[in-house]
Amino acid sequence: MLYIDNILISLDIITRKFACDLRQCRGVCCRDGDSGAPLLEEEVGVLENIWPDIMPLLRPEGIDAVREQGTSIKDWEDDHVTPLIDDLDCAYSVFSGNILMCGIEKAWTEGKTDFRKPLSCHLFPVRLKNYNDFTALNYEEWPVCLGGRRKGRKDGIYLYEFLKEPLIRALGREKYKKLIAAAIQLQKES
Repeated sequence: MLYIDNILISLDIITRKFACDLRQCRGVCCRDGDSGAPLLEEEVGVLENIWPDIMPLLRPEGIDAVREQGTSIKDWEDDHVTPLIDDLDCAYSVFSGNILMCGIEKAWTEGKTDFRKPLSCHLFPVRLKNYNDFTALNYEEWPVCLGGRRKGRKDGIYLYEFLKEPLIRALGREKYKKLIAAAIQLQKES
């Protein structure tokens, strides 16, 4: 583990290679899991506020799920998460061909909102967990992401490089610079 200020970071984030390969996984991270996407406390209010802007872009079944369940729900661990369609797809997911994509991000891309998507989705396959005295960032190796691991190795892209923008969003620019410095030092020592 790497400790930067009050952030505990899995070494996998700086040693593993990864680059999403949507042609291989087809966005199944918007489907797999035991509940919806984890939400930060402030994201709960954001989703309520931007609902009118993103609703027209969603699938009818996603709109119905949000209308029935709300823009966010509490899961079995009492954490805020996105609602699901029939306990499967994220209610905010949309199809682009045969690939599941984020409808919230689609609204952001089209300039309908300034909120890109939940941080947990932006960071995936890294998970952020806040504790009383520190924050932990851990890599989750899902079988469905095998194509992303292969693509990362083929293209020589480290996980922290692929996730630069969401890591800066999560950590701030200065802590991200410290993460890069630690990665470079570790690569020199290997």
